Amino acid sequence: MIVVLKPGTTQKEIKKMVKYFNDLGFNVGVTNGINCTILGLVGDTSSLDIGKIERQENVEKVMRVQEPYKKANRKFHPEPTVVRVGKTAVGGGNFCVIAGPCSVESKSQIMDIAKKVAEAGAGMLRGGAFKPRTSPYSFQGLEMEGIELMLKAKAATGLPIVSEIMSPKMCDVFEEKVDVVQIGARNMQNFDLLKEVGKMTKPVLLKRGPSASYEELVMSAEYILAGGNENVILCERGIRTFETYTRNTLDISAIPSIKRMSHLPVVVDPSHACGASWMVEPLAMAAVAAGADGLLIEVHNDPKKALCDGQQSLTPEQFKDLMGKINTMLSLTSESMKKMCL
Repeated sequence: MIVVLKPGTTQKEIKKMVKYFNDLGFNVGVTNGINCTILGLVGDTSSLDIGKIERQENVEKVMRVQEPYKKANRKFHPEPTVVRVGKTAVGGGNFCVIAGPCSVESKSQIMDIAKKVAEAGAGMLRGGAFKPRTSPYSFQGLEMEGIELMLKAKAATGLPIVSEIMSPKMCDVFEEKVDVVQIGARNMQNFDLLKEVGKMTKPVLLKRGPSASYEELVMSAEYILAGGNENVILCERGIRTFETYTRNTLDISAIPSIKRMSHLPVVVDPSHACGASWMVEPLAMAAVAAGADGLLIEVHNDPKKALCDGQQSLTPEQFKDLMGKINTMLSLTSESMKKMCL
């Protein structure tokens, strides 16, 4: 249930209303918008008398929310969420490119890539240390050594680091060392992991599963939000369809659809969506045009010798060229330009 308060309602009156609903057994989320304050009630509100609530002095209107996701629902939080990672921001008009190798392979490799993507304008550095692979015989990552190498690259460049977590038992380590905790597509519905990550303070990058619906993705985010962690970034990385020409099928419609459903920022991973480096640029540009809040792009200094996903990785030179085109596209799709076109 959503309770919209009248403009001008004081903080004292807001706290009084929050206590009133808390005493009735509801968790209450408070969203301070530009023109009003919204109280989001989470729990079984079926017994509440809407008319009685609307008669209270500071209440503008009351609405029931039918969707199963509450905290992630845009109705609860009309303003877009902005996730801040150091000096970098994602969402609410802030566009961020996260770039780096699929896997951290060596100190020289990650340092070289980190410096070059930073120079090209990347806002964060991605790199896998714990790698979920289809085959148990494939390279599984350097694990903690990889995290430590990422930290060295962070110290050298200032870029916040993004890496995938595989197990709830690693939450303490990631809380201490990693700036953004990535939940991979295979773990999107690993609810034990989602619950533990929900207790963390670090932002979470949640990837859509290969067969997940929009609602299933948002419901997975709900697990994290329900745990108390409100800094969640959703990632569209392509879904599994009957088409075999590409690794996955990038669902561009997910961007406006999910942004309509939820206030959480949405970024796109064109590298995993297509599985081919030559296709990354057009898909990235399409994502920008569709309103994505950022991109997750794989970059490797020697793709042919990469231990993981070399075929879909850009070289640093290709990445720099793409960043120039992205900046041009962003200038064309800015809010001021949209208003001018209308």
